[in-house]
Amino acid sequence: MLSYQHGFHAGNRADVLKHAVLDLVLRALAKGPRPVLYVETHSGRGRYDLTGAQARKGGEADAGILALLKGEVPAGFGDWLDLVRARGETDYPGSPALALARLPASARAILFERHPAEFKALTAAVGADPRVLIREADGYAGALKLAPRGHEQIVVFSDPSYETRRDIEALALWTPKALKRWPTGMILLWLPLFRDGREAEFGELLAELGANLISGSRWPVASTETSSLEGTAIVGFRVPDAIARTSEKMAQDLEALWARNS
Repeated sequence: MLSYQHGFHAGNRADVLKHAVLDLVLRALAKGPRPVLYVETHSGRGRYDLTGAQARKGGEADAGILALLKGEVPAGFGDWLDLVRARGETDYPGSPALALARLPASARAILFERHPAEFKALTAAVGADPRVLIREADGYAGALKLAPRGHEQIVVFSDPSYETRRDIEALALWTPKALKRWPTGMILLWLPLFRDGREAEFGELLAELGANLISGSRWPVASTETSSLEGTAIVGFRVPDAIARTSEKMAQDLEALWARNS
């Protein structure tokens, strides 16, 4: 599907846990002894203007990052929020910009994005960084062709649109291949939590495949709410245990905050 553009949803509640946990992982990697190869299968445009027409059309950031910046800060979110606050509402960092802000000069990043407009915007946003290679191609197929160099630690982040049930099926097929392709690689997946529970079977598959990080937060949903989402989750493979435990606590605290503020 090439219709999805994340600009209409940037900074929403789903982004909050996703980007905060990714930031936690990236900061740990930056301190590690090995150079990093960071790969994204669905990169989006990299940076987002939360005051622009796309973001303001639905105003989803109001209940997400903007509410968090103005209110109570759950434990574990401070460092990520400091980065977001420093960049301002016109330069909210999507995952590519977040990775480039956190990873050292020794890192490499390979970003895939099939949507022509998003690819163009991504290239404008981060393409000048010498660490980056951007490809207008299918991220699932393209990523599986990659291999780390020397002692690089490969980290692959997949954040598809989930516009249809086929998106879940595609990720379910890709994940076992990715685990086999990179036997020591770290793999992170964002998983939406739907009101109809359509992701449940996929979640069970990920647990069976050995995911050691499963962190999710749900928000209260009014009966009149038209969105199909009610939560956000991050699933990770081969993530250091300390990070996994911290991310689980972050998710619990975020869900409690949303419940208190509903």
